[in-house]
Amino acid sequence: MKHNYTITGMSCNGCRTKVEKNLNALEGVEAVVTLDPPIATITMQKPIQTTHFQEALSAAGNYSIKVFNPNDVLLPTEKVVVTPPKNAAGKYYCPMFCEGDKVYDKAGDCPVCGMDLVKAPDLIATKTLFTCPMHPEIIEEAPGSCSICGMDLVPMEPSESEEDQSYLALVSKMKIAVLFTVPIFIIAMSDMIPNNPLLKIMDTSSWNWMQFALSLPVVFYATWMFFVRAWKSIISWNLNMFTLIGIGAGVAFLFSLFGLFFPELFPYEFKTHTGAVHLYFEATTVILTLVLLGQLLEARAHSRTSGAIKELLKLAPTEATLVSDGVDKVISVHDIKQDDLLRVKPGEKIPVDGKITDGETTIDESMISGEPIPVDKKIDDSVIAGTINGNKSFVMIAEKVGSDTLLSQIVQMVNSASRSRAPIQKLADRIAKYFVPIVVITSIITFFVWANFGPEPAMVYGFINAIAVLIIACPCALGLATPMSVMVGVGKGAQSGVLIKNAEALENMDKVNVLITDKTGTITEGKPSVEKVYSSQNNEDALLQKIASLNQYSEHPLAEAVVHFARAKETALSEVKDFEAITGKGVVGTVDNTKVALGNKSLMEQVGAVIDAEIDSKVVTEQKLGKTVSYISVDNTVLGYVTITDAIKPTSVAAIADLMSQGVEVIMLTGDNENTARAVAQELNLTSFIAGCLPEDKLKEIKKLQDQGKIVAMAGDGINDAPALAQADIGIAMGTGTDVAIESAKITLVKGDLQGIVKAKKLSHAVMKNINQNLFFAFFYNVLGIPIAAGVLYPFFGLLLSPMIAALAMSFSSVSVIANALRLRNLKL
Repeated sequence: MKHNYTITGMSCNGCRTKVEKNLNALEGVEAVVTLDPPIATITMQKPIQTTHFQEALSAAGNYSIKVFNPNDVLLPTEKVVVTPPKNAAGKYYCPMFCEGDKVYDKAGDCPVCGMDLVKAPDLIATKTLFTCPMHPEIIEEAPGSCSICGMDLVPMEPSESEEDQSYLALVSKMKIAVLFTVPIFIIAMSDMIPNNPLLKIMDTSSWNWMQFALSLPVVFYATWMFFVRAWKSIISWNLNMFTLIGIGAGVAFLFSLFGLFFPELFPYEFKTHTGAVHLYFEATTVILTLVLLGQLLEARAHSRTSGAIKELLKLAPTEATLVSDGVDKVISVHDIKQDDLLRVKPGEKIPVDGKITDGETTIDESMISGEPIPVDKKIDDSVIAGTINGNKSFVMIAEKVGSDTLLSQIVQMVNSASRSRAPIQKLADRIAKYFVPIVVITSIITFFVWANFGPEPAMVYGFINAIAVLIIACPCALGLATPMSVMVGVGKGAQSGVLIKNAEALENMDKVNVLITDKTGTITEGKPSVEKVYSSQNNEDALLQKIASLNQYSEHPLAEAVVHFARAKETALSEVKDFEAITGKGVVGTVDNTKVALGNKSLMEQVGAVIDAEIDSKVVTEQKLGKTVSYISVDNTVLGYVTITDAIKPTSVAAIADLMSQGVEVIMLTGDNENTARAVAQELNLTSFIAGCLPEDKLKEIKKLQDQGKIVAMAGDGINDAPALAQADIGIAMGTGTDVAIESAKITLVKGDLQGIVKAKKLSHAVMKNINQNLFFAFFYNVLGIPIAAGVLYPFFGLLLSPMIAALAMSFSSVSVIANALRLRNLKL
């Protein structure tokens, strides 16, 4: 009998393997477990209670199991996406993400693949203070000289990051390795020189002992970590690149060691004409040194890939000027509290998110939005942390501080997304699982084929080629192919105002063929203004007073426009009772003992208000001009309407045309009426639009398209868009929209216009192309390299691949993958 069960608690392929292993350990059970979706398909010889399965899983970790229910299918927003916890900052993780979101408190090696753990950037900008090495009481905020002794001031904290320190440690080991490897290489290669001059100094046996002595610092200090990692990988059976390196270099070293101490144990094939065993100390040390060089270059590249986060952190100022009781006081940004008044002087960076309360200026927001033109700001305009003030001073009120600022959220999102796994990574994971055992078997077969069928000295040929196979087949390039491109791509997007929540979104954006877009605040500016209030009884002021009073309790952009219009006319607002906002229709309430309703025709029908034919005709005329019109009813009688205009963003037309030229179908879904929607669609050259959409209508339309096999992206900015953003394959929020919309989306456009979608599409395509290039190179490299290392060219061309050349090629493959990923930094969006 076969049953399906839902598993919870799995976050990575390691979890999946552990769960599957523990279930299969039960008698009479055969289980197959998948990670996405998290389901176990269990075949059992006799009925077994779920509690028995749970006991087996509890012994493995914090996992739970229950009978699968079709209604438990995960919603799009609940799909398992391996992303790091928010507290990952400052901790260590594997650059290949072998254990998903798992992080470590200390530096070390990944227990699965053996790679050096990389430190996640600290997401808090800190200020560096400088002091005198002779007079520690001298503390300055900038480098300079000591006021007492004149010595150069030094940072109070180490100036190098831990990434730099790790890199410098590898540089130190590299120097030791090169210092001792080069003499070994010269001694070994001297045999190729006629009348070897070194033999005039010492005999071959003595030089062999010299090679042994010189190899000890290389093997047991500079590169010993490779053997430690190889041993860990074998005892845990997490075979990886260091398994191959450790076995290959280790066998060569042990062979040489035994050949040096016990030459009589070896057959004649392994001996030179002098009777000494031919040793491979030079192959061992050169191989290990070249692998160390690869690690050194990778460490440098990892530092560069996190450059986007470092640059973002540099945007944040470390100090601010607090205005308290009319007095200015310089404080740390970490001491700023909500509602504090802050003075921003010309040329300073804005410390937190807030609004201007006094003064006006121009602000350079290019580091956040990617747009180079400074933006004019006046009282009540919003300002963003990290942006740069122009040449005027102003006072602002702090609204979002600490981790709530947009800059902090951007840094956190970039950090999380750069460490998440793209679905395409699963292909590399599946291959790597079987790759190392296949390589080891291939190496063994290579030795036996050469030993039995190769030319003399056959066993020597077999030994050398077997080692070359192990060395060249390192799967490091395969593991780095995806995460390196994702890390660089996400950082590039952030610098251009495109914030990507995870690698899955980055991958799927390239597949999008339908874009659903809202109108207000997405296609249009989202800053509606009242053009006029019409009254059939010629009492416009009275109607304005009622609808403005009603709208003072609503946060809808149209409501804010009405209230702003009334206040500009100095209209006094009344108290409202029984206020209710009816989603997708309008608002109702009681003003001065009269029932007032403001909204569309559906709302008028709901409250039972009859629309006069003359008013209806005027409304239709306004709507055909692309304007939004709301009916006004008082005591269930429609007395007039209010006309609101919302300009289309200048970038919307070009962005939509660009997307349509790429084969993306653009559909506008709006809660506005048919006539207004048609006028906007005609201006944008849209062929598809649906008017009068409620939030549930947008949701249904997306589901309908998805059922047709479409990959749907949804762009919106309001609370009413949140369900649709969550349902879409890719939810795209305008950074100018609500927090709920941004939280529901997978991509956020800081500037909040459709041109950002064009950038996101271009970035996604470039990253996926880069990943495919990396994967092709890694696969092609191994497919080509392993047979050459095994010696398939020897019968035809007499060519063999030295283990040293194999080590150089292996290191080159990893570095080339990283170098290719770094090309994304030059992408023009």
